[in-house]
Amino acid sequence: DTISFNAAISACQKCGEWEKALQLTSVMSQSKVELDAVTFGAAISACKTGGQWEQGLQLFWKMEQSNVKFDTFTYNAVISNCEQAGEWEKATRLFGGLMG
Repeated sequence: DTISFNAAISACQKCGEWEKALQLTSVMSQSKVELDAVTFGAAISACKTGGQWEQGLQLFWKMEQSNVKFDTFTYNAVISNCEQAGEWEKATRLFGGLMG
């Protein structure tokens, strides 16, 4: 279920296993397990830990397409991803979206 997958994705993030985190999100989708804000936030954070800002940004857009409500944690994770990669313009645009 979602909670179990989220725990596994969070564990991947802590271990720097961003690829495994992304694989788990794919398994969730294929298995029709709901991806929620926690799922996306943990996977985006895993991408940040692995230095994969573009993957994190793709997850953010997938989250939007899936109509999952954004939370502060997720916005912070994706903005931090962009900032870490020196992608200030993208980070600023995302921050503008957060502020409305």
